[in-house]
Amino acid sequence: MLVPTVVSTDFPKASGRMSEKVRLYDWSDHPLGPPAQWPLILRFALESMLATHIPACLMWGRDHFFFYNDAYGTILGEKPEALGLPASLVWAEVWPAILPLVERSFGGETIFVEDYALDIYRHGVSETAYFTFCYSPLRDERGEVVGILDTVMETTGKVIAETRLREQNASLEKLVSARTADRNRLWQNSDALLVVTRFDGVIVTVNPGWTAALGWTEEETVGRHILSFAHPDETSAVLGELDRLRGGAERSQATQQFRHRDGSDRCISWTSIPADGFIQGVGRDITQERAQAQALHDAEERLRQSQKMEAVGQLTGGIAHDLNNMLQGIVLPLQLIRQRVAQQRYGDVSRYVDAGLASARRAGSLTQRLLAFSRRQPLDSRAVDLGESLRGLETVLRTTCGENITMAMELDDNGWRALTDAHQFESAILNLAINARDAMPQGGQLRISVRSCSLGEQQASQHQGLEPGDYVCVTVADTGTGMPREVIERAFDPFFTTKPIGQGTGLGLSMIYGYMRQTGGLAVIDSAEGQGTRVHLYFVRTEAPEAEQRHEVLDSQPADKRPDSVLVVEDDDTVRSLAVELLRDMGFQVMQAASGTEAMALLSGALHFDLLLSDVGLPGPNGRQVADFAREKLSGIRVILMTGYAEQAAMNPNFLGPQMELLVKPFDAQALVSKVRGVMGLAPAGDGREGADGEATAGEAYPLY
Repeated sequence: MLVPTVVSTDFPKASGRMSEKVRLYDWSDHPLGPPAQWPLILRFALESMLATHIPACLMWGRDHFFFYNDAYGTILGEKPEALGLPASLVWAEVWPAILPLVERSFGGETIFVEDYALDIYRHGVSETAYFTFCYSPLRDERGEVVGILDTVMETTGKVIAETRLREQNASLEKLVSARTADRNRLWQNSDALLVVTRFDGVIVTVNPGWTAALGWTEEETVGRHILSFAHPDETSAVLGELDRLRGGAERSQATQQFRHRDGSDRCISWTSIPADGFIQGVGRDITQERAQAQALHDAEERLRQSQKMEAVGQLTGGIAHDLNNMLQGIVLPLQLIRQRVAQQRYGDVSRYVDAGLASARRAGSLTQRLLAFSRRQPLDSRAVDLGESLRGLETVLRTTCGENITMAMELDDNGWRALTDAHQFESAILNLAINARDAMPQGGQLRISVRSCSLGEQQASQHQGLEPGDYVCVTVADTGTGMPREVIERAFDPFFTTKPIGQGTGLGLSMIYGYMRQTGGLAVIDSAEGQGTRVHLYFVRTEAPEAEQRHEVLDSQPADKRPDSVLVVEDDDTVRSLAVELLRDMGFQVMQAASGTEAMALLSGALHFDLLLSDVGLPGPNGRQVADFAREKLSGIRVILMTGYAEQAAMNPNFLGPQMELLVKPFDAQALVSKVRGVMGLAPAGDGREGADGEATAGEAYPLY
C-alpha cells in the first residue's frame, strides 16, 4: 500500500505518538487535503481527541476517514497504516457488524453500546473481545452530521469475570433452592405475590400468587429481570428501591404498576427485605381497590361539576331576570318619549327620562356588582387609613341603621394602613351595615372595629386564601338572628338571599367577597343561629404613606379659567360623541379619536392638549399606553381613564400615574363633569349650568356607557 511522504506541520499541537504521526503525514494527496484546509470542527475534534487519555477514534465524512489517539492504539493493535484510511478498511473484519451503528450515528443519533461482542483481528490473532463504546455525532455550523467521535473502553476482562460470577451464582442458586424447599411449600398456598430476586434484580423464584395476579408462569419469569414485568414508567422507581436495599436499607415499601401477561396494568403494593443474600418481596394486588377509589373520585368530580353548572345556571338566570326588568324600565320610557314627541305632548317627557335613567343606573350598579364578584372591577388601590375612613362614614351608617340600633366603633389608632380602594371599602361597609340592620328588625347592637394583626403560617392556614403576614382586620358584628351553617356556606354565592322577594338581589356579599379577593385579602363569616353574625374583612397591610389626591391645581392658571383643548379617545361611537358634546358644552375645544393609533397621531402633531379623556380598552395601543405617550409629548397634560371592565393592567394598584384619575363606566354626565373639574382644578360651580341645589340640570344628566 502506498504511504504518502511525510512533511512537518504545526498541527496538531497535542503531544504524543499519534499527534506526531498526524503532523508528519503528507496530506496533500489525501482526499481531505492539507490540515490547514480542514473544517474547524474536524481540527477541534481531532485536537481534543489526541489530547485525551481515554481511548477514542474519529471517523470523518461519508468515507469514514479514520483517526485515533495513543490510548486507542492498544485496542487497534499494530496497524500503522490505519491513519487516514476509511474505517471500513481498518476494521474490515467487524465492519458489517458496526456499520448499522455508524449509519445511525451519521443520521444524528448518539449510540451507546455496552459489552458489545466483536470478532476482531489484532496482534496477528483473531479473538472475541467485548467493548463499551459511544458514538457521538459531530455537526458542522449548519447542523449537519459530518463525522463521529467514538470513545471506547474494552471490557473483555470484565465480561469474562461476570460470566464466571454468573456461573458461580447459578451454583449458589441451586443450593438456595434446595434449602428453601420448605419455605416454597408455604408460598404455594399464599394468595400474595411472593418473589425472590438477586440484588441485581434478576428473579430467582416466584409463587403461584405471582402467576394468578400477573399471568406469567414461573418458567416464563425466573431468570428475567424484575423490570421485564414492571410498567416502563416505573423503571426509575424499581431501580431506586433495588439501590436502597443494596445500600443497606432493612425494608422497602412501594406501590408500583406492573404489566399483566395480557397487556393490562396491575397495581401492586410491595414490601421487600434483604435476606440470605437475596431480596424477598411480598406483593398485594390493589388494582381493584384503586379502581373503586378512582370511581368514587370520578363520581365526586361529576357531582362538583354538576354543582358548578347549577351555580352557573343560577347566576345566569338571576342576571337575565334582573337585566330584563331593567331593560324594560329603559325601553318603555324611550317608546313613550317617542310617542309623546310625535304627539307634541312634552309634559311627561322629563318623568319618562328620569325613569329610564333610574333603570340605567340600576343596570350599571348590577354590572359593578358582577365585576366585583368576578374580581375584575376597576380598583383605585391606594394606602388607606381604614379607621379614618370609618370615622368619615359614621354619620351615614347611623342614619342607615335607624334609631332602634345602637352603633359603636372600636378603632385601632396604631397607624397601620391597608392597600385598597377607599370607595369600594365604604360601599362594602355600608352593605354589611344594611345586612346587619335587616337581621335586627327589633333593634340591637352594631359594632364595627378595626384592629391590626399578624398571621403566622398556622393562623393563615385556618383561612383558605390568606398568606402569612400583616393585615388590618375590620369586623362588622351584630346581635341579630345569626345564620345556620348551611346558609354560611352559600352566603357568598351570587343571587343567594334569605330576604323576601324584591328586598335583595343576593349580590351584596358576593360583591364583598370578590372585592376582598381582588385586593389580596379575604372575607370571613362567623355566625350561628341566635348568636348574631360577625364578618371579618382582612386587608393586606401596606407600608406606603396615606395616598393624597392625584391631581394638583396648576399654579400658572387661575382656578376659574378652563383649559383650551381636550382629546377624547373612545372606540364606542355613541359614548365618544356624547362625551365630546358634553365637554364642548363646558366650553372646551375638543378633538376626538376612535383608537389608540389615531390618538397618538393627533398627539404627535402641532396641536396642544390640556386634558386626555381616554377609554382603557382600545383597538391598538390601550388607554394607559396612550396616556404615557401623551405625557412624553405634553409634560403638563392631565389624564382621565375610563373603563367598564378591568383588564389585568387596570387592576394593578400602580396602574394610575401622577395626575391620572379613573372613571368607571357606566357614569352619568354629572360624574364626568365633576371628574373633569376636579382633575383640572376648576371651581365646582359658576358656569350657570347647575341647579341651585348643586345637581346637574336636565341638559347634563344623560348617562354615558
